[in-house]
Amino acid sequence: MKKRSTEQKSRTSTNGNREKNREFAVITYLFVGMFILMMGYFVYFQVFRSEDFINSPYNTRQDTFAEHVIRGEIRSADGKTLAQTVVGEDRSESRYYPYGRMFAHAVGYDSNGKSGIESFGNFSLLRSHAFFLEQVLHGIQNQKNQGDNVITTLNYELQETAYQALGDRRGAVVVLEPATGKILAMVSKPDFDPNSIAAEWDSIISNTDSDNSVLVNRTTQGLYPPGSTFKILTTLEYLREHSDYQNYAYECTGSIAMEHTEIHCYDNAVHGAENLEQSFAKSCNTSYANIGLGLDKKAFMELCDSMLFGKNLPISYPFNKSSFVLKENSDSDEVTQTAIGQGKTLVTPMHMALITSAIANQGVLMRPYVIDHTENYKGVTVKSYRSSQYGSLLTEEEAGKLQEFMSLVVSEGTGSKLNGQSYQAFGKTGSAEFSNNKSESHAWFTGYASAEEKGTIAVTVIVEKGGAGSTTAVPVAKQVFDRYFGQ
Repeated sequence: MKKRSTEQKSRTSTNGNREKNREFAVITYLFVGMFILMMGYFVYFQVFRSEDFINSPYNTRQDTFAEHVIRGEIRSADGKTLAQTVVGEDRSESRYYPYGRMFAHAVGYDSNGKSGIESFGNFSLLRSHAFFLEQVLHGIQNQKNQGDNVITTLNYELQETAYQALGDRRGAVVVLEPATGKILAMVSKPDFDPNSIAAEWDSIISNTDSDNSVLVNRTTQGLYPPGSTFKILTTLEYLREHSDYQNYAYECTGSIAMEHTEIHCYDNAVHGAENLEQSFAKSCNTSYANIGLGLDKKAFMELCDSMLFGKNLPISYPFNKSSFVLKENSDSDEVTQTAIGQGKTLVTPMHMALITSAIANQGVLMRPYVIDHTENYKGVTVKSYRSSQYGSLLTEEEAGKLQEFMSLVVSEGTGSKLNGQSYQAFGKTGSAEFSNNKSESHAWFTGYASAEEKGTIAVTVIVEKGGAGSTTAVPVAKQVFDRYFGQ
């Protein structure tokens, strides 16, 4: 009996120890897990978020960096200084922009807040990788170290050409390198002089009309109806739904009646008998209204979703999301307006440039970027930025078909001003109505050009109230192409 009692106590004690050990193990694993999570977040922050944190306008530590470092320079890819800090004899510092308005939105400003590269490149500009002994000496002498320089992908010649070609008209020009994602030029008008923005700040911000604000970067923030440039996507959806697209036939009489509206071809043109390629090349509104009526609305919505409508764009600049609001229960009026790029569809020039670049790059969209590398003031590279894929927006076969269509726009259609050059051009024009005044429209062009020795560049142009894309936007793009390819 006594022996049995002892055995029971022993078992009870053993079970108790096991319970305690289990509790201890659980607590240990919990703390280990929390430690691993904390270390993981620390690594993530250092690798992926530290730069964003330092660049944040809400980070007061920026002032601490500025106390010890003279802000570095911003330069073009071809060696032009776009922004620099001038140090006076009294050690006072002022930011100077040698080319003033030309690079206003691309480079940005560094007073009354920050914008452009001055903003998202702030981390690099306020760091110094001067040689160690030099930094020590400056510390002893209570002198600042020279900050690192940001070398951009911006091409001075293309920026200058686009800026001059747009003239005094409102609008935007974007130039990309489809194979890499490099932003080669970015022009937005109306613009401002970053050298005098501090003095003019009060008058600038007193303008409460955001659509007319000179601070709005129209390349990434300007939302416009895409007009006939949207027919690129309408065509793509038709191709996906109709493997026999070669059999498409339509007789254009210049207009087509809907339930509540009537759609006309631009300038009341009558195109007559057309196939799909001719409809695209001539930018026939009535044919594309007819095409829109036959599309699967759900599939069309999914296509535009995959094309980044309503999505964040993979760019560093502040942007507005493009909108595509077609629904499965949309009536015929909304469907046809959407198919020709009117209605409630809105898009930024940068977004159209990305779609165009993907087509030029066999369906693959490369992440756009504008900082090529950073270097110390002696020219030693600190960090390089490499091109990377965002993803495939369409298949290689689909891209090839759209390339053929866009080639016909130049050889037989509304982009004929680009025909017969030393380079081969592809594109789509557009004239986008934006108000009840049907006589006014924005002029669009989006396309690309290639030459064996120079590669490929994509150009998107919008000229506000510019009328026909063929007469206003195409000549702007042509000047950019001519400059790049040495025409």
